[in-house]
Amino acid sequence: MEHRKPYFFVGIGGSGMMPLAMILAGQGARVAGSDRSLDQARLPAKFDFLARSGIGLFPQDGSGIGSAEQIVVASAAIEETVPDARRAAELGNARMTRAELNARLFNAAPLSIGVAGTSGKSTVTGMIGWILHALGRDPTVMNGAVMKNFVTPDAPFASALVGAGQAYVSEVDESDGSIALYRPGVAVLNNVSLDHLPMDKLIELFGAFIARAGKAVINLDNGEGALLAATMPRERLRTFAIGAPADLTAINLREQRYGIAFELAREGEASIPVTLQVPGRHNVSNALAAIGAAAAAGIAVEEAAQAIQGFQGLKRRFELVGEAGGIAVIDDFGHNPDKIAATLDTLHAFEGRLLLLFQPHGYGPLKVMRAELVAMFAEKLGGEDVLVLPDPVYQGGTTSREVTSADIVADIAATGRNALYIPDRAAAAAHLVANARPGDRIVVMGARDDTLSHLAAEMLARLAD
Repeated sequence: MEHRKPYFFVGIGGSGMMPLAMILAGQGARVAGSDRSLDQARLPAKFDFLARSGIGLFPQDGSGIGSAEQIVVASAAIEETVPDARRAAELGNARMTRAELNARLFNAAPLSIGVAGTSGKSTVTGMIGWILHALGRDPTVMNGAVMKNFVTPDAPFASALVGAGQAYVSEVDESDGSIALYRPGVAVLNNVSLDHLPMDKLIELFGAFIARAGKAVINLDNGEGALLAATMPRERLRTFAIGAPADLTAINLREQRYGIAFELAREGEASIPVTLQVPGRHNVSNALAAIGAAAAAGIAVEEAAQAIQGFQGLKRRFELVGEAGGIAVIDDFGHNPDKIAATLDTLHAFEGRLLLLFQPHGYGPLKVMRAELVAMFAEKLGGEDVLVLPDPVYQGGTTSREVTSADIVADIAATGRNALYIPDRAAAAAHLVANARPGDRIVVMGARDDTLSHLAAEMLARLAD
């Protein structure tokens, strides 16, 4: 895709904005941007990397927008009162959302593979990207998380991959309705469960997404997914499941502490042994989705199954930060009931108490997910496990605080589980470190805040001391 005009990203450090800026720069576009975190001197390594990639960085004071020719791309978190937004209005710059720009690139690709669902999008996107890359297809990949396979000393924030092949692989977001912008050649639907939107709206959005696709790859283990699969013409559908009839079925799962093995079964074919470098039943489902997408894109199932075994995982997806004094520290992106439940199930497959620090990713999601979060923690926490919630992540702007971390903790504690509200995140982390004992696993969980990884590393360092 040709880029004749320069782009300016407001909020360029965001998990969805940064990889898109990197893709544009890799395609030869002129790219610049600003970010509140840059002004606050937070996460300097990230912005140093962007600068080394040839991307211009400016304070978020309007100074970076100097021409009406610039296309201004603003993340959903940017309010019209931000100086960059005011400057763009003064000059009459063309405006695009992140999703509009990504959809334009996606829809222009000869082979577009879109990954949707409430959970697992980033992992499946990374898995597909790795399969295509390993098999010489040279894909472009737009992800919301850093893909370990593509991290190098020169590219420590590899949440994007810029290739010269036909495939554009991207996760697509339902939370803001922008999934409606995408026209996938191959659509993957991992699951449908409560997160940002009511269930009826999610089913409507996901149903329309797969209906627009040339081919759809759908998880039959998910009830809503199975219902949506029934609406698809069979010749455009590829299904997957664990231990149940489907086009791709995983059988004989064998849990490992930091991985999992299974056999891939197909009707009338010999089963294929697969060993993943990422743990948990949910990652078996993710792997089936990725293999199914690769097959829908014309790759032999045997080749895809072999390639996926080289997938190293994503940063902040059940990432072992390290161990000290017999205590493991794990950094995880879990932030909705399904994601957190999958992580807890994976951890509970092995002995050891869990000490959880869960930082909610906003007050709005807490209000939407309150009942489901409480029910999930009441069911999934072990009798000796400890859950600590600090206040939700807040990086400026206006927000309603109808439901707080204190409310969630009170509800969970009423079920008899060990839950604590410690407003300050540093104090919450210190509490868990002080109470950890050999055999424990400390898990730092949450989204929309890259500094959680630094917190996990600091907790490990304190344990080592």
